[in-house]
Amino acid sequence: MIRLLRRFLRPYTRRVVLVVVLLAAQALGNLYLPNLNAEIVNNGVVTGDLGYIWRTGAVMLGVALLTGVISIVAVYFASQVAMGTGADLRAAVFARVQTFSAPEMQRFGTPSLVTRNTNDVQQIQIFVQAALTLIVIAPITAVGGVILAIRESSQLSVLLAVAVPAMLLLIAAVVVAIVPQFRTMQVKIDRINQVLREQITGVRVIRAFVRTRTEGERFGEANADLTATTLRVNRIFALAVPSVMLLMNLSSVAVLWFGGKLVADGSLPIGNLIAFLSYILQILISVMMAVMLTILLPRASASGERIGEVLDTVPAVGEPERPVRPRSRTGLVEFDHVTFGYPGSELPVLRELEFALLPGRTSGIIGGTGSGKTTLLNLIPRFFDPSEGSVLLDGVDVREQELEQLWSGIGLVPQASFLFRGTVATNLRLGRPDATDADLWHALEVAQARDFVAAMPGGLDAPIDQGGTNVSGGQRQRLSIARALVKRPRVYLLDDCFSALDAATDARLRAALRAETSAATVVVVSQRVSTLMDADTILVLDEGRVVGTGSHEELLARCTAYREIVESQYGEEAA
Repeated sequence: MIRLLRRFLRPYTRRVVLVVVLLAAQALGNLYLPNLNAEIVNNGVVTGDLGYIWRTGAVMLGVALLTGVISIVAVYFASQVAMGTGADLRAAVFARVQTFSAPEMQRFGTPSLVTRNTNDVQQIQIFVQAALTLIVIAPITAVGGVILAIRESSQLSVLLAVAVPAMLLLIAAVVVAIVPQFRTMQVKIDRINQVLREQITGVRVIRAFVRTRTEGERFGEANADLTATTLRVNRIFALAVPSVMLLMNLSSVAVLWFGGKLVADGSLPIGNLIAFLSYILQILISVMMAVMLTILLPRASASGERIGEVLDTVPAVGEPERPVRPRSRTGLVEFDHVTFGYPGSELPVLRELEFALLPGRTSGIIGGTGSGKTTLLNLIPRFFDPSEGSVLLDGVDVREQELEQLWSGIGLVPQASFLFRGTVATNLRLGRPDATDADLWHALEVAQARDFVAAMPGGLDAPIDQGGTNVSGGQRQRLSIARALVKRPRVYLLDDCFSALDAATDARLRAALRAETSAATVVVVSQRVSTLMDADTILVLDEGRVVGTGSHEELLARCTAYREIVESQYGEEAA
């Protein structure tokens, strides 16, 4: 966590220095007040000098007011530093997650990443706020209090040798007991977020399979587990705070007991006793403040480690050191002896792929479930890097191109169509913010979505819920296709995005799409033969290998795997 704070506090160095100076002045002012109080008692109250009492009292009031103003200003700037650091941390975690490829997302998981960017950052933010206000005052007050207490009475100062070590031992015991619990707590917060997320997103499935009670029990187990850990932490706090108060009160009693005897025999002025009592309370309160900081430290430390894991993770798919720009941007895609296997898998998903996807042509990819169709498509925008061989776009390996430059030329319609919360227009303009309304309506017309968008209240300004849950599956697919069309890329990657469409809409969309994308490279992945019949070239995948290439008629004549797919969908007569 120290490395994390050193990095993110650097932009606020001046404000941190200002806070330290102000808090040091505040601590010195607090230490000066008991001395003034002792002088009032010894030189004013005891002697009956009312004028001295008024003069010294006025000084005390001025010091107290000045200390209060300094405290307010210090807390103001400390809050600025803490909130700014939290904002910078959230931005850094978000930016890093945006660079993650699939392996990193699978490693951390969505619930954990959400927790790290919210709850964990909040723990760091709270710690920075407390540290800036306590870490300066506590040591100055403790050290200065000890020196001034010894000056007031060296005989009573022996009590400090008992009270302070006892308080430090208590702090150490609390830290040792509570650090593992805080680390466990963050993991269990991840777990409860995961369960809750699954139940919210899968609520229809849960109801359809009558699993509401079972899922409720699963959430109850995760909730009870987190509650038990939190209760253990709070039990430690419940013992620690009264123990600290007990030590403080026992110390006060001891000071009054032994100090009263010294006052009685005339070896200690009454004002010095009052000042000594104030100093020992300030010392113990500063130690208690340190206790509060040590209570926050373990959780902040655990959160810092979790945030550091995200920020220190180097994405498997990263920017090239020396990017190469293609000489021409035609949209030509080439697979050169490509083999790919997921991390940890025994066998590769794709093996020795060698083919080209040509501009101005529509290429279809078909195959059985698990044959590697979507994986093949994901290699083109470099969501994964091949284990062997290379994927080239415009004659340059995609690993040698800047990621944003690479993605700018690709229009992707994923298998699971996803829409963002906003309006129809904001979703369509995702790839081209400067697109006009006319461009949007044209894309909607090609995607066979114009009619239902025009019928929605507001048209292009009609609201879209997160994930597009307020439109049907077929409408989501057509809006996703329209979004890709608005971008006008050189390469269209359509991953089984016609599956929710009826046959008539599918046919009209494909015909309109073919005319609209006549100059681009179009790659269509589909399970349905009818969707790919009109493709210029169809690639047949089987167990990660290309077992057939050609038009529909050519494949029927010479590709057994393709013929079996056709027979399974249309019967033997069609084949």
